[in-house]
Amino acid sequence: MPNVKVSVIVPVYNTGKYIDECAPSLLGQSLSADEYEVIYVDDGSTDDTLSRLEKLAADRPNVRVHTQANSGWPGAPRNLGMRYARGEYLQFVDHDDLLGPEALERLYAHAKRTDADVVLGKMSTTMARPRRLFRHTVDACTIDNDELMQSLSPHKMFRRAFVERHGLRFPEGPWILEDLLFVSAAYLKAERIAVLADYPCYYWMKRDDGGNNTRHRFNPRHGFWPHLRTVVQQIKDGTPPSDDIDGLQNRLLHRLYHVEILSRTREPEILREDPAEQRPRFEAARALATTEFPPAVRDGLPAVSRLRAALLEQDDFDGAVALAERVREVRAHSRVGTPRWADGHLIAEVTLSLLRGDGEPLTLVERDGTHHLDPDLLTGVPGTEGGWVVPDPFRHAYAELVVKDRDRGDWWYPEGDLEIRLDPLGEGRSRLIATGRLRLDPERLAGGGPLARGVHDVWAYVQLLGIDRMVRVTGDRAPGTPAAPPALTGGRLALPYWTGSGQLALDIDQRQRRLGPDTAQAAVTSTARADRALPLPFITATGTTPGIARLELTVAALPVTAELTHDSGTVSLRLPSRLALPSGRHPVTLPKAGTPHAYAVVRDSEVVRLEGPAYRAGAGRRAWDAVRGRLG
Repeated sequence: MPNVKVSVIVPVYNTGKYIDECAPSLLGQSLSADEYEVIYVDDGSTDDTLSRLEKLAADRPNVRVHTQANSGWPGAPRNLGMRYARGEYLQFVDHDDLLGPEALERLYAHAKRTDADVVLGKMSTTMARPRRLFRHTVDACTIDNDELMQSLSPHKMFRRAFVERHGLRFPEGPWILEDLLFVSAAYLKAERIAVLADYPCYYWMKRDDGGNNTRHRFNPRHGFWPHLRTVVQQIKDGTPPSDDIDGLQNRLLHRLYHVEILSRTREPEILREDPAEQRPRFEAARALATTEFPPAVRDGLPAVSRLRAALLEQDDFDGAVALAERVREVRAHSRVGTPRWADGHLIAEVTLSLLRGDGEPLTLVERDGTHHLDPDLLTGVPGTEGGWVVPDPFRHAYAELVVKDRDRGDWWYPEGDLEIRLDPLGEGRSRLIATGRLRLDPERLAGGGPLARGVHDVWAYVQLLGIDRMVRVTGDRAPGTPAAPPALTGGRLALPYWTGSGQLALDIDQRQRRLGPDTAQAAVTSTARADRALPLPFITATGTTPGIARLELTVAALPVTAELTHDSGTVSLRLPSRLALPSGRHPVTLPKAGTPHAYAVVRDSEVVRLEGPAYRAGAGRRAWDAVRGRLG
């Protein structure tokens, strides 16, 4: 296979049926079969995995299978795959995950256009929240972009020559965090890193048997703590030290401290696990935190995280548990104004905040010009009787709106940013809130293209004072009711509504929602009349090219395919010119609508006119209809 563009490397061990679930996404790529290869490396499976692989490769020249004795971890199989790879770029895939159909073609094209050593493709996942790293496509960045540390899994595209030039290899044997070591080394060495955010490239799936590789994270045989120490040391060796909390080294180490260290001190882990098992993890995290992480990393944490770090360094396990119990009760709250259509966008004002367990705002208390953390949050936490100072309330604070494709699991980011600000509550109290405007363009939201047919739920992610939450964007309207008028956009209907949980959602192309029930009440009062195309003012025309939507309905009892058309900002209903119906005035009814949306006046099978339900013809009109009918 000369001129192989991409080598896909898949380590497998006792994979069984997951091979058959993953393989179609690898073999059905939009790249031609002679432009990429799939290299499976079997790590000494004891089930039928090898026979499944051999059957898969039997009639596919671009699929190769290699085997080795069991090493116990994905590192060695990946290294063997790299040894046999012939592609210009390498793409690592786990055996239980999926690729988008155009993933390799788009990633390779982006890599060539930007001359990148590493390309991060947008990830969709059933196991984690969306990452703002994938909000925008990036042509060029380096490790200075510390948001890269949000993505340390190996499921990326690497230039093979770059990997070989720097001798990048995964550690072999049972070596948990092997992906962090490899990827962080690549980030430190890369001259150019690119991000492809406008197409879902990689689907990180949750196995139904719970068998993803991280289930044995703290097995002593896997060496979590010494391996984490190695990753930390690699970053420290590759970056200059600094006392500045925003220095590059400290920004990169922040992710490791926040995720790998502080997770041992906070909910849900510290409240869920047996204290006999969790306490040794807590102590091991303390030993690593105090010896390997510069003080500036801890000093740069937001308020609640900094308190957790203090409790950890003081070896106060019970205090960490008490704080976790209080923080667990904190929930995010959303308030959304009345959604409306404007300039092709679904628009709504949104405010996000945090509430304590008792439903009151999580506050900051100002004393002597200094902010202190809400005293209610500190109840039962030793050493905080005098309060906990918050030097910078805005430290690492941000919020964003995201739209989730319910059917596919893809996350998309609507236009605009949310502003974080202090909201005074009186008597020296204030709260942090995020405010802004949702601007959802159905024709451009999905990577610059239209949203797929389906239901798209509006969510928000908020991180304030070191507490992060995903929250449904909800309103105070009745669940199941329309949130805004339907819109005709790109030749499809967009139906905003409040779900059963009160969440704002947009149904594209009537995936679950129906136009009839959402517009029946407005249609009843229509007095419009037209010869062929009846104006429907209760449907908004939006977008630059609304197009024509097909609509299934009934005229009397006759099933008919009608059209919704757009002209000069008005959406109109158009029926076929002839219908197999007797002369008369017949109700036009949409599916699941209890009342007619219009009436069709038919003479000798010809549709003479369309009328709104409230239209009343005068004597002159009835006489003309009669004459017209006699004239044929």
